Amino acid sequence: MKRSSLIIIGAVAALLAIYCVSTYNSLAKASQEVAGAWSNVETQYQRRSDLIPNLVNTVKGYAAHESQTLESVVAARAAATSITVDGANMSAEQMAAYVEAQGNVTSALGRLIAVAENYPDLKANQNFLELQSQLEGTENRIAVERQRYNDIVKSFNKRVVTFPTNIIAGIFGFDAKEFFAAQAEAATAPVVQF
Repeated sequence: MKRSSLIIIGAVAALLAIYCVSTYNSLAKASQEVAGAWSNVETQYQRRSDLIPNLVNTVKGYAAHESQTLESVVAARAAATSITVDGANMSAEQMAAYVEAQGNVTSALGRLIAVAENYPDLKANQNFLELQSQLEGTENRIAVERQRYNDIVKSFNKRVVTFPTNIIAGIFGFDAKEFFAAQAEAATAPVVQF
């Protein structure tokens, strides 16, 4: 009887160990997926950041007296590129700072495009049109990557809080990840005046 009890206890312990290892590995892989998705978001923001100097220089040739607008775009870009967030270990504060900096870039670019509307020659310039098109495409890519990131974070967070996986997650320090959230101002519709 003792031998069969030991075999049962050993089998249960082995199954529990296999479950723990399997759960840990799946959480580790999911955590890497979150980090990879965040990297894709940053890649698209970097693409936008790389386009900005070309756009500013194109506008600069036509709108030299709009230096304040041009400087605000450059300053917003510099501030946004100075913020780095580790996709695997980001905090809510880091995410908020990143979202705010990128929002400032978006706002500055909006003002730059509005300035361009005042210059018919600039609006007809092929370089400007191409850069504007690339920027619009990049903004769409950013939106897609942010959505993918949030989908992956949602999936990861479900696993981290669901029983019994939450026990393994707690033991090994897998915490819920931060979602990419819009700035508070995004809830208010912009006022357009002509």
